Amino acid sequence: MTTTPFISRKGMTRRGMLGAALAAGAAVPLAAAAGPAWAAQTAPALTAPAATRLVLPGPTGPYPVGTVQLHLVDRSRPDGIAGPGHFRELMATLWYPARNVDRYPVAPWMPAGAFQAFLADVGFDELASLGPLTAGHMGAPVRRSGRRLPVVVFSHGAHSHQGDHTVVVQELASHGYAVVTVAHQYDTYTEFPDGRVAVPSRDRQAPTLPGDFAADLRFLLDCVEQLAAGRNPDAGHRQLPAGLLGSLDPRRIGAFGWSKGGTATACAMLADERIRAGLSLDAPMQMNPPLTGDLHRPFMMMTAEFTRDTDPEAAAFWSHLRGWRLNVQAKGAVHISYGDNEALFPQVAKLLGWSGQQLQDVIGTLDPDQAMKIQQAYPLAFFDTHLRHRRGHLLDGPSSAFPAVTYLP
Repeated sequence: MTTTPFISRKGMTRRGMLGAALAAGAAVPLAAAAGPAWAAQTAPALTAPAATRLVLPGPTGPYPVGTVQLHLVDRSRPDGIAGPGHFRELMATLWYPARNVDRYPVAPWMPAGAFQAFLADVGFDELASLGPLTAGHMGAPVRRSGRRLPVVVFSHGAHSHQGDHTVVVQELASHGYAVVTVAHQYDTYTEFPDGRVAVPSRDRQAPTLPGDFAADLRFLLDCVEQLAAGRNPDAGHRQLPAGLLGSLDPRRIGAFGWSKGGTATACAMLADERIRAGLSLDAPMQMNPPLTGDLHRPFMMMTAEFTRDTDPEAAAFWSHLRGWRLNVQAKGAVHISYGDNEALFPQVAKLLGWSGQQLQDVIGTLDPDQAMKIQQAYPLAFFDTHLRHRRGHLLDGPSSAFPAVTYLP
């Protein structure tokens, strides 16, 4: 399958980076199809047993994690790509602190059909059986503590998928948050309940701009409010985990996103005061029209390549932050360093026989273990501070536990 991806100023999407990384790391040539589509011409032999799975680091919080998928239809937004009578259709996944999880199976990183399509698109079908498992137990009952759960919504990057920051998502859930991830239709790989597998669209008219992502996030907030009020927003009214209805706190909502999803987070936050705190992971902040307007609620930027020194849009957005703000950067990180890539690519490199330099060319020089701990610690500290008013010291300045992290003035 070939697509016409959204191209950033730096000329690469999440899909393009994965395809280029896999092909370059495996020392095989890239094919130039019509447009910027990437594919490997030959498949390298795996150097590990076929039963080996890729592994994600587990969450560190005190609670086991539950998860459930939601099929959502926004009937306020007609879908011209799908045709008359169709509306914006989204898959979302809700993660939460759970109880009595033993008899509930854990969820895969991506649904099988979507994962196969994702790998086929970059020419590495033979990794399909190695997809990692998450810490989320499907359908497990919600842990109720007498107080409603703070909520965080997540927006993925261009040509990516809603599971690409699972390490951060399940970390938050293990510490008592409800986290809702969304698959932005026409710019993602996902699967619907009827078996349809969605892949990024070639149609240049498809709703795949940051503003479209932001509209999806705002619709997600509507669904959070429905769940908080005891109503099931699932289009098929499928059964929800015990204790979920009425468990979410619509007054304590945060949002975060990576790359284009980080830009969408900023856009949604400017438009919707229900988002009390926002976090972007290396977001370009590029929109047309540009992001404008002062923001008086807390916002944090974790940057790698889209820095305020090199990107006028990021600098302009920063200048409009009138409330609590923080910009940190991990030395040695590249754009795809923020996300599950840092855990998965070193394992792929070992399976495919990459050299250390080939791996660094993909994920940068930041130590992968340190990178994952940074992603677990900093978003949690941010949302704890601004949604739960639990003030720690991690965000106050440099920490000996994370020597790679610098605090930018």
